[in-house]
Amino acid sequence: MPTITPNAYSAFVFLGIAVSLIYWTRTSRGDSRLFIVYAGAIGGAFFGAKLAYIVSEGWLYFGDPNWVQNWLVGKSITGALLGGFAGVELAKKLIGYDQPTGDRFALIIPIGIASGRLGCLSTGCCPGIVLASGAHWPAVPVEFAFNLIAWIVLFSIRKRPWAKNQLFHLFLIGYGSFRFSHEFLRATPKLVGPVSGYQIIALIIAITGVIAFLHRAKAQTHSS
Repeated sequence: MPTITPNAYSAFVFLGIAVSLIYWTRTSRGDSRLFIVYAGAIGGAFFGAKLAYIVSEGWLYFGDPNWVQNWLVGKSITGALLGGFAGVELAKKLIGYDQPTGDRFALIIPIGIASGRLGCLSTGCCPGIVLASGAHWPAVPVEFAFNLIAWIVLFSIRKRPWAKNQLFHLFLIGYGSFRFSHEFLRATPKLVGPVSGYQIIALIIAITGVIAFLHRAKAQTHSS
């Protein structure tokens, strides 16, 4: 891997946000309310990412001399997904916007996560467990690959009738299921036996995706 500067993590995170903002701007022209929806997603994502980290791992640093710094830096994409989802729904209710927006988000979120994982590679965070061979499981490259594959799949099915307005729900189901399984191979603090806090959140993500998918399918069936 090429040498990357210590500030690369933040750079990759903001790169992902910048790409999503450019995409959102280009696909949302003509309706200023969609920028409020986007702001709700970003705000909810940052709040959820921080809360998930504190619940799953940050509590370990409480009382540590650097606990404030750890809490300020730590974040989790699992919490960001749930927080972003909640932020969007709240923003839409506040402004009275009732049109689906998930398909737009579904085509930018995997790219944003993949970009963030490049930042993880630059700092060596989010490692995998040590295998019998003595090597670490390549947790970050595996998740990077998953998100690229997820984007390709979502982009290829975006025009299928059954996938209309369901892409984000499908991503929640896919990522939640992947992360729940993959968490067994990640070196993260465990809350109950082999189960980590991130794993519990991942399960909630998958369940949320299934419920939202079924609800949207039912609504679209009644309206057709």
